[in-house]
Amino acid sequence: MNQPADETISPTEKVAAVKRARQAELLRKANVVGVGVGYRRWRGQQTDTVALVVMVSRKLPREQLAPEDLLPRELDGVPVDVQEVGELRAF
Repeated sequence: MNQPADETISPTEKVAAVKRARQAELLRKANVVGVGVGYRRWRGQQTDTVALVVMVSRKLPREQLAPEDLLPRELDGVPVDVQEVGELRAF
């Protein structure tokens, strides 16, 4: 018996696929400086949940963002973790 394709893909591979598909869209949002695959953080502690990590220069309250710049809690079935990283600069 064949398994459905998404039952054979690992959580990390699934998040990586969503990253590839949605990275450009996410980077167009205000305050977003990077997109990666990593572990979700909860109250300053790393969890064992693989997530799409959206890096922002500064976390802002939802009411201070335009509707088109709000980030979802989940995207294409994978959790989204917004992490504040400050400004990123190349050397």
